[in-house]
Amino acid sequence: MRSRPDDEVRRTPLRVVVRHPRWLTGLALLAAATALHVSALWLAPVTVVQPLGVTAVVVSTVWGLRARRTPLSAATGLALAAVVTGTSLFTVVAVLGTETTQVTATAQLWAGLLVLPAVLGCGGLALLLRGPSRCLVQAVGAGIAYGCLPVLMRAAGEEFTSYGVSAALCGTLGGLALAGLAGFRLSQDSLATGPPEVTVACLTVVDPFVAVVLGIGVLGEAPGLSPVSAVTGLACWTLACAGVLCLSRSTPSHRPSPGRRTHGRSSSRQEYVMHEPRPDRQVIMIGADTFPPDLNGAANFAHRLAQGLSGRGHDVHVVCPATEAGAGTDVEQGITVHRLASHRTPFHPSFRVCLPWQVTRPATRLLKEIEPDVVHIQSHFAVCRSLAAAAQRQGTPVVATNHFMPENLLGYTRLPARLTDAACRFAWRDLTRVFRRARVVTAPTPRAVRLLHDNGLAAPAQAVSCGLDLERFSQPARTDDEPGTRVLFVGRLDEEKQVHQLLRALALLPEHLDVRGGIVGDGSCRRELEELADELGIRHRVDFHGLVSDQEVLDAYARCDVFCMPGTAELQSLVTMEAMAAGKPVVAADAMALPHLVHPGLNGWLFPPGDVRALADRLTELLEDPAARRRMGEAGRQIVAGHDIRHTLTTFEALYLHVAGHPAATTALPLPTSATESENDEHAARSGRR
Repeated sequence: MRSRPDDEVRRTPLRVVVRHPRWLTGLALLAAATALHVSALWLAPVTVVQPLGVTAVVVSTVWGLRARRTPLSAATGLALAAVVTGTSLFTVVAVLGTETTQVTATAQLWAGLLVLPAVLGCGGLALLLRGPSRCLVQAVGAGIAYGCLPVLMRAAGEEFTSYGVSAALCGTLGGLALAGLAGFRLSQDSLATGPPEVTVACLTVVDPFVAVVLGIGVLGEAPGLSPVSAVTGLACWTLACAGVLCLSRSTPSHRPSPGRRTHGRSSSRQEYVMHEPRPDRQVIMIGADTFPPDLNGAANFAHRLAQGLSGRGHDVHVVCPATEAGAGTDVEQGITVHRLASHRTPFHPSFRVCLPWQVTRPATRLLKEIEPDVVHIQSHFAVCRSLAAAAQRQGTPVVATNHFMPENLLGYTRLPARLTDAACRFAWRDLTRVFRRARVVTAPTPRAVRLLHDNGLAAPAQAVSCGLDLERFSQPARTDDEPGTRVLFVGRLDEEKQVHQLLRALALLPEHLDVRGGIVGDGSCRRELEELADELGIRHRVDFHGLVSDQEVLDAYARCDVFCMPGTAELQSLVTMEAMAAGKPVVAADAMALPHLVHPGLNGWLFPPGDVRALADRLTELLEDPAARRRMGEAGRQIVAGHDIRHTLTTFEALYLHVAGHPAATTALPLPTSATESENDEHAARSGRR
């Protein structure tokens, strides 16, 4: 029987956590808060100091809502008000009837005997629970442990003042350290399994209650406590507890994470979900070393594939690197996303890597817990490598899809040419070693398949398009009040996209065409490209739109007259397919997979990479001929029709059944492609015969 991984996969090894800058910052703040706490205990009784931590609930809740970009709901507001009101009134009741007393050795012993079983009980119970209940129990245990700290702090201060360093002081400090470590561990586990606001709120309620109970019952800080005051205090504490429970229900349980972005545009809507449930439901694990909010074709495809399969009724799990929000498991638009510990790189502002020794064990654990029918890896880097190795040991079939070109990654390193060539050869050899573990290998185009064969992959591979939801891009052309024509580029503004060639070509176009350039997207080269536009004197007619919404991208396709893709490292080029689906002619570099999409004279033109003059001539030819643009746009729609996402999903479903040995997997399978077939395919594409 399969068991869905729960909170256990959210835990991150301590050796990983201690390197995280945010965790270190939080630890520093905790140390500062502890120092202030100790100082406060010298000035007032425990029953007065502890409840003042209620301010943390307000701060953490507001901060959490801001991080998730979520407005304050009525339920959350009422829960917050109940916690603050209940705890504040509890503090007032405690202040009116307490006084400072000395902490004796007997009082310390009784405090320990009361607190230790409660903490151990919460820790044991948490192992049996899941989800929000586990978060609450862990936070309660942490609050009980922390509630004992003020008593021990007061005792340690008094012992040091009276006797200096003594055996009694060492015993008190040992108890203090034990309680602090227990509270720290339980609070960290609680934060890993639920929203921080819930953990903080629970600590804020339980910690002072325990401290007050110990102060009154053990230290005797309220000798004149009346029954009315006791009942009032309990009523206030009950109100605060009710607020914590409401807060745990009204606060989302997932971590805040950046919104998904696609092709350099932001998105808040679910895309590409094909609601066509199938009877042969499968548990599918997708391994991806890049996943949204990353901006690249591989990340977009992995997300689109996961959404499409989930929309068809499959149980889809994605294993990928963590974002800045940290490692953990979330459910995002019906997909269970398991993010593993990752690190920034100096090569690219958003590219993150996972270290093999940090992801091997979590990946193996996930495979054992989820027991997928198939593992589909999207690369050969740490996450996918670990999944492929673990799946092979476990006997789970593996499908591998390649989106990788070493040149795309190594372009950021600025290595000398010889070192770059050597690194590329090593990268390809490494990729083929990992992909040998797969029962089926695919790539987006025949050219990408040939690239695998040319670089050492001996097994047959199959060309399976990444696919698009073509209906989304098939909309009527739009016009506005601005005269002239428009040339559009959509994508990352990184080196391999060669956008600078488009800018130089725009500067060479005849003035009578009145051409405006549109650049949609962002990346490491944006400032350099803006400076180039200034240098060429065309900045006033080039719009750098940056990251925009999906609808704005659709509008940009609808308004443009020609789409240009000057990139030289496209394994398929989804944006080119989007432009074709929108009925736009394309001028593209004669490189990699672009000749499979752009058939010269039929739906656009190719130009020799780096030849800016040729690019300008091809753009001029199209911009001067509206009839040719319309004819080529319609031809592009017909050519791209074979790349519908529904066909891609059906093909991969059949592949998954095939590698799992399912007898029904006999249709929708593409034929394995050899290197010779790839060459013929490429020649046909270049000659304009397909």
